Amino acid sequence: MYCPNCAAPIDGVKFCRSCGTNVSLVPQALTGQLPAPVAVEEDWHTRHGRRGRRRGNRPPTIEGAANNFFIGLGFLFVSLAVSQYAPAGHIWWFWLLIPAFSCMGAGVGQYLKLKELARQQQFPAPQYPPANFPAAPAAPAPRLEAPSAPTTSELATPVSVTEHTTRHLEQNR
Repeated sequence: MYCPNCAAPIDGVKFCRSCGTNVSLVPQALTGQLPAPVAVEEDWHTRHGRRGRRRGNRPPTIEGAANNFFIGLGFLFVSLAVSQYAPAGHIWWFWLLIPAFSCMGAGVGQYLKLKELARQQQFPAPQYPPANFPAAPAAPAPRLEAPSAPTTSELATPVSVTEHTTRHLEQNR
């Protein structure tokens, strides 16, 4: 078999020795036995565990995105209210902007992750039908011979750098 990227011969290795391309699925693709794509929900849990200890390990939901965004808006309104109505609010109101923008950013980020997962589900990986013909035998790699070095009689005399520069200077005079 040959690497699909650089056409170097590969022989049962995971990565091409010439270009480093991952070629572990090439034999399966030739026989038409590619593994089925994993559902997004299952893939999320295999990467992050079934029960994550932190909230970031949960799969994104539209409810979670809206919840985070509106909590951030709540912090924003509280910070503005503190700046106007609290006795010492004019000193520390802006510190409430940190959780406000943090929660709003988490909500927007979770919404964008959800949209990306939906786009990946909409366009799944293509499934190719199995090939009905046997795999072609591997052809031997062509032997490349190194070019022969020229002999001393074939070498051209190099042009002198100073002669070339002098010729340019004499034209300007």
